[in-house]
Amino acid sequence: MESIKKTFDEPVESLILYLRGQKVMLDADLARLYGVQTRILNQAIKRNIERFPEDFMFQLSKSEKSELVTNCDRFKNLKYSTSLPNAFTEHGSVMLASVLNSLLAVRVSVNIVRAFIRFREMLLTNQELTMRLDSLEQKYDQQFKIVFDAIRELMKPPEEIKKPIGFRLQNTDQEIETLRVMA
Repeated sequence: MESIKKTFDEPVESLILYLRGQKVMLDADLARLYGVQTRILNQAIKRNIERFPEDFMFQLSKSEKSELVTNCDRFKNLKYSTSLPNAFTEHGSVMLASVLNSLLAVRVSVNIVRAFIRFREMLLTNQELTMRLDSLEQKYDQQFKIVFDAIRELMKPPEEIKKPIGFRLQNTDQEIETLRVMA
């Protein structure tokens, strides 16, 4: 019972990624949630591969794996892995419960389904808000255009500011010139 309680403390929503236009979870994250090693999980999948068609599971490409490792610190363990991770859609992650066939697997799959549902609801809520805003904008004249534009700006996801890579001197040009004269 202790391991089941521990599993529910996991922030499952934070483990859902958006790859190839689909919401997915990686095999390593699912293995951790189901309380098994990743290799054990993948062995169970290979024994039951007919349960995992392409719309349930796909393997990441080398470039996708590289991008994940580069952009997300939690995937640093994948950097030196020789195998490519598997990504599971909502249906594929639930199918794992039938393959693993344990009480913990069943309870975790319920938790995963709920996380995907919450994720879907968040997206729908944002779409509904956009539609309502559109209808209000059409109903009222230009007098509220500034307000609508401001609300739309707040609804946009924040843009990631990428810092340039490389070494930068902290000294100003004047300080560098002073250092040259002194040398």
